[in-house]
Amino acid sequence: MANENGKSAIRQVVAIGIGAAIFVALTTVQIPIGFVPNTAFQVRAAVLAFFAAVFGPVAGFAIGLIGHALGDALFYGSIWWSWVFPDAVFGLLVGLFAKKYAIEEGGFGAMKIVLFNAVQIVANALAWILTAPVLDILIYKEPANKVFLQGVTAAVTNIIIVAILGTLLAFGYSKIKTKSSSLKEED
Repeated sequence: MANENGKSAIRQVVAIGIGAAIFVALTTVQIPIGFVPNTAFQVRAAVLAFFAAVFGPVAGFAIGLIGHALGDALFYGSIWWSWVFPDAVFGLLVGLFAKKYAIEEGGFGAMKIVLFNAVQIVANALAWILTAPVLDILIYKEPANKVFLQGVTAAVTNIIIVAILGTLLAFGYSKIKTKSSSLKEED
């Protein structure tokens, strides 16, 4: 059992490193909304949801926190903490249900897809409609009407991108895991 826990911990650290690196690399891959400042469809939201759904809440939280902070620092020159923490919260919340999605076991079928998307919708709402605007107001003294509009827009765009790309990533990975498991059983 101790050896299995050691493998699991190493696997999680590797997942955090890879997930955060991909998150950072995708920081500038976005489609701006245009009518709401500083909001865009961001592919990295789907990657965060996928890693959280596969590797759990610790990985989801760490990838959101580290990936967003590093991405901000590298590409924008400063870290906007009120938007870093919501990504960490989102990763944590999606990751809390990782075992229930059964992605690693190859069981990510219709009911698990519905669960994944229900969780990501609630997680996005809590992260972007609640956490981000409140932190913007408390930390940066931003005007409430502006930050709540940005938060709602970020939630909606993330929900869409995760529902499409995040679901496809999880479904594809689940199918690969199923094939991999069946090949091991044949050996």
